Amino acid sequence: MTETSTPAGASPKARTVWINGELLPEDEARISPFDHGWLVGDAVFETLIIVRGMPFAARRHLERLAYSAKHLGVAVPDTEVLRDAMIAVAAANGLQEGRLRVTVSSGTGPLGSNRGDSPPTATVAATPQPPWPATTAVATVDWTINERSPLAGLKTVSYGANVRALAAAKELGASEAIFANTQGQLCEGTGSNVFLAHQGQLITPSLASGCLAGVTRQLVIELTGAVEQDVPLGSLADADEAFLTSTTRDVHPIHAVDGHPLPSAPGPLTQAAAQAFAHLKATQIDP
Repeated sequence: MTETSTPAGASPKARTVWINGELLPEDEARISPFDHGWLVGDAVFETLIIVRGMPFAARRHLERLAYSAKHLGVAVPDTEVLRDAMIAVAAANGLQEGRLRVTVSSGTGPLGSNRGDSPPTATVAATPQPPWPATTAVATVDWTINERSPLAGLKTVSYGANVRALAAAKELGASEAIFANTQGQLCEGTGSNVFLAHQGQLITPSLASGCLAGVTRQLVIELTGAVEQDVPLGSLADADEAFLTSTTRDVHPIHAVDGHPLPSAPGPLTQAAAQAFAHLKATQIDP
C-alpha cells in the first residue's frame, strides 16, 4: 500500500472522535479499562468509506451493524444517531475522502466473560485512506474459518486470528491472507471477500461457507450477476481471474495466489465489475 499526504485539517494530532454522543479531541477521549470490547472482544464494528464528505452505503453498513449486534447480544444506538455521528466526524476531521470506523461494545463489565449491566460504549473515528496498488498478491493460510462458530457471519472486534494471518501473508509479499473454512472450501480474506472467474462466470463463496456478508460483496453481486457457489480453496489459484472486494479496496484485482501468477489481472470480468462499482460510487452515496 502506498502512502499519501495527509489532507488539510486531518493531521493525526488534531483528530476528532465521537464517543457516546460527544465529539472530542483524540487526546481527551477515554474508554474504561473495564470495557468488555477491550477485555474480551465483546463488540461489533463497521468500516465505511467517506465519499464526497459522506459515509458511502451507510444504510447497508448500519443494517449489518444492527444484525451483528442483535446476534451478539449488544445494544446499539439509533441508526440516525450513528449516521449523524459519522457525518460529524468526517467534517470535524476535514475529510472529503477517507475511512470511518463505528465500534459498539457491550460496555463495562467484570474481568471475565460475564457481562455487566452498564450501557454500551459507542465510538466513531476517521482517518485518511491511502490508495491500494493497482493489483495485489494474496496468500492462502493453513488456519481456517469455523463456519459453525457462534461468531460466523458477525462483524465483531475478535480479529486476533485475522491479525496473525495477515502478518503471515505480508511476510510472503502478499497484501491479504485467504482462509478456507473447516471443510476446505474457499471462504474469505482477513478483511475482504473474494471472487473468481471460471469459464466466463463470476463466483463468490456462499454465506454458508462462513464468510462475512460484505457490503461491497453484495453490491458487486447485484451489479454483475455473480453467483454464490462453494468451491475448494485450490480453485482460487486455478482461476482465470480473481479479485478482492472490501470497503477500502472496492474491486481489487489479484495478480498472484501463493506466488502463482493468474492469467490476467485485471481480466475482462474484473474490469467490468470495477467499472460498474466505480460508476455506482460516483452516482449514488447510499445505494
